[in-house]
Amino acid sequence: MPHIEANGQRLFYTDTGGDKPVLLFSHGLHMDHSMFAPQIELLATDYRCIAWDERGHGQTGAATARFSYYDSADDAAALLDALGVDSAIWIGMSQGGYLSLRAGLTHRHRIRALVLIDTQAQPEPAERIDTHQKTLAMWREHGFTDAMADNTAQRILGASFQDTAHWQAKWRAFTADNVYFLYDTLDSRDDITDRLGEVDIPALVIHGTDDRAITVERARDMADRLPQATFVTIDGAGHAANLTHPAAVNPHIIDFLKSL
Repeated sequence: MPHIEANGQRLFYTDTGGDKPVLLFSHGLHMDHSMFAPQIELLATDYRCIAWDERGHGQTGAATARFSYYDSADDAAALLDALGVDSAIWIGMSQGGYLSLRAGLTHRHRIRALVLIDTQAQPEPAERIDTHQKTLAMWREHGFTDAMADNTAQRILGASFQDTAHWQAKWRAFTADNVYFLYDTLDSRDDITDRLGEVDIPALVIHGTDDRAITVERARDMADRLPQATFVTIDGAGHAANLTHPAAVNPHIIDFLKSL
């Protein structure tokens, strides 16, 4: 399976190849590259689709040290370097959006445009950080229980998603030590709200109206502050709108890509 060595990591990726405009897909917390299958299946004919597993996820493997989303942005840029790609359209969901926005600050020349799905520029709310600490303590003591699996699925996938068990099986493979570093990165991220004016890149912001992890108001605030952003909502979608509601999300992505 394809990996690259970069920044002390062994990063897993998939690449549909071809001499076509490049899309770089970055997934959310607890997820992996495969969450973008509904988009890649549709777009691979006209675009070179690169998707990867971020630190602590999927076939990249567990995180073993503290890191930031700026480090993850560096990882993504290194992946593009290894694949001979100068710039791409970066598509990020949740934490994939966190790293993509920070790449807009530190790797501006590598980004042709942004698609930001169920993400935000603000830091984690204090009450959410407290919940994460309690979850981690339970994970260490009891493992990933069925109740935790159900709560995580409700928060990310919603109540009606048909493939929940597939993702819950992946989450059970996470170790408490790995989750510690993932939550540490999530909870310690900086507030980049006041810097969004620097991310002067065409952007499409997509957000589920029923997202329980990030409010629509936070996403709208982000879109309002980005100089070239278009904001759309997906009615009834939760946090992973591109995975659970691809029929509603994909037309917006296609129209945005065509507009470029």
